Amino acid sequence: MNGSGFSFAHTRAAVSDAEWRQRVDLAAAFRLAGYYRMTDQIYTHLTAKVPGTQAHFLINPYGVLFDEVTASCLVKVDLDGEVVFDPTGIGINPAGFLIHSCIHRARPDLHAVLHTHTAAGIAVAAQRRGLLNLSQHAMRFHRRIGYHDYEGVALDFSEQDRLVRDLGPHNVMILRNHGLLAAGDTIREAFERLYYLERACEAQVRAQSGGAELIECSDEIAEKVAQALDRPGRSARDNDWPALRRLLDRIDPSYAT
Repeated sequence: MNGSGFSFAHTRAAVSDAEWRQRVDLAAAFRLAGYYRMTDQIYTHLTAKVPGTQAHFLINPYGVLFDEVTASCLVKVDLDGEVVFDPTGIGINPAGFLIHSCIHRARPDLHAVLHTHTAAGIAVAAQRRGLLNLSQHAMRFHRRIGYHDYEGVALDFSEQDRLVRDLGPHNVMILRNHGLLAAGDTIREAFERLYYLERACEAQVRAQSGGAELIECSDEIAEKVAQALDRPGRSARDNDWPALRRLLDRIDPSYAT
């Protein structure tokens, strides 16, 4: 793909510098999710709060593929579902709004919320025990993950209370029979969690499919891994996002338009 995104020149002039930077990072997250095959056509969502406000967040237009998303096409909505700014005129997916808005409202510490429907994520979400201590990627989430039981397509607003309850103090959640959700203070942080949660699910499904007896690590080892990867000051928090942005710039820099 080369320069095939939905770009609108008037968007840049209509938003603050801080919002534009957030738009570029969120568009990058969409393109990266597409690159790593974490898409479900137009039906999953990545969102981020507009800097300087708790009331507005950015979401993808309901009709744009992840590899088409640009900074300028993202839709700005408020927590009540009112569209504040929609450059495309396409609108948003109500189910996506329902899931993301309640988390943005209830958890002001989480500025980005990413939700996917991948084959591996859904496969683990359909397993009664959920994510197992089978890989280092999985153990980083030891006792740091919520589970939400499936209630059907997310169109009933009463489900929001239970989504928030089941996420609890965690930053990642498995939506049973549905998919994965990861959140963070920054888009980079949320994407890192989503990437490794997805990889953990892939590893689990592949290990199970081999038919051999599995080695499941102890809770003590899993907690040791989680603490090591959860420690403050890890250099990856400064190094990985610029590297990923460089990857996108080589593939197709139109995400930043």
